[in-house]
Amino acid sequence: MNTKITIAIDGFSSTGKSTLAKQLAKQLGYIYVDTGAMYRAVAYFAMQNNIITPSGFDKTALVAALPSIQLSFQYNAELGFAEMYLNNENVETQIRTIEVSSYVSKVAEVSEVRAKLVEQQQEIGKNKGIVMDGRDIGTVVFPDAELKIFMTASAETRAQRRFDELQAKGDQVSYEEVLKNVVERDYIDTHREDSPLIIAEDAIEIDNSYLNKQEQFDIVLDLVNEAIKDC
Repeated sequence: MNTKITIAIDGFSSTGKSTLAKQLAKQLGYIYVDTGAMYRAVAYFAMQNNIITPSGFDKTALVAALPSIQLSFQYNAELGFAEMYLNNENVETQIRTIEVSSYVSKVAEVSEVRAKLVEQQQEIGKNKGIVMDGRDIGTVVFPDAELKIFMTASAETRAQRRFDELQAKGDQVSYEEVLKNVVERDYIDTHREDSPLIIAEDAIEIDNSYLNKQEQFDIVLDLVNEAIKDC
């Protein structure tokens, strides 16, 4: 019998969680869910509707607007993964900007936003056979996941990766700006009252500062196979 498990991947921003999760999902034939994209889409909605701006954040207005925010993933066969849709519009490119990055942790602090998205995430993963990455997957969304990975790397390493990624897309940003954003997001993610970023007691921590993508994938795939064997 082909046993399917739940794989929860948590960690700091720009640690390559999504890249790893996509690799695993493709290898295993599992569903992949990028929960960060869901929070980014809500932040993008807030930006588009002037709910969050450089001068302020109207949390009450965002909570009131939640029923009108419809999120979904649609598989793109050419890319090999599902893209984020906000109210039936593909926003995969729009949500990956430095501007959205500067707001997403603040939006993710809002308890009502977290409750709405966690409910959706649990529904998606109720039948297992899923790889989900984010900040609270192993601690809140799937505390009983058979395999929990927590990914970390130095802020400087993560900022350089994110800077290179944005530069490749043609975004005009400085390394200093990206590093500042990484450090700020780390602080907000680890200090928020609702579901702060912490390592689950039974999670396996992987520092990938000096690992390439293949080395990281090989290490985690071995862990996956062990977890499946133990079920």
